[in-house]
Amino acid sequence: MQMIVKIDLSSLKSTRPHEYAIRFLFGGLLTVLTGLIAKKYGPAIGGLFLAFPAIFPASVTLIEKHEKQRKRKAGYEGTNRGRSAASLESAGTSIGALALVFFAFILYRCLPVYSAWLILIIAGLAWLAFSSVLWFLRKKARL
Repeated sequence: MQMIVKIDLSSLKSTRPHEYAIRFLFGGLLTVLTGLIAKKYGPAIGGLFLAFPAIFPASVTLIEKHEKQRKRKAGYEGTNRGRSAASLESAGTSIGALALVFFAFILYRCLPVYSAWLILIIAGLAWLAFSSVLWFLRKKARL
């Protein structure tokens, strides 16, 4: 089975304003928590927590809910599809977070020596390449 990556803006219509508010609240709370950790233990430790995908907890529950609703409208129960969609979102988030470690390492090693804009571009491209390789390996392992 081949998965085609595409942008589907129609999902923006199905997301309610309170769901955006929940995501904003989660992101804000996790950012405040990161700031408190940085204040107590220093920016090096606090910065580690910035790699936590702030809106992930809210997003994954909303994705599951939307998939269940979509299947119910089609006359099916939808629990398994909702869980599968949430699981796929979790896999993507995990891969992105692992690639962010690679991104952070490049910044840590190179920012003191080279131009910031150049290193940010290189680190961004490295993140994209590393996360793509991880996603490809994950797909290969599942087949």
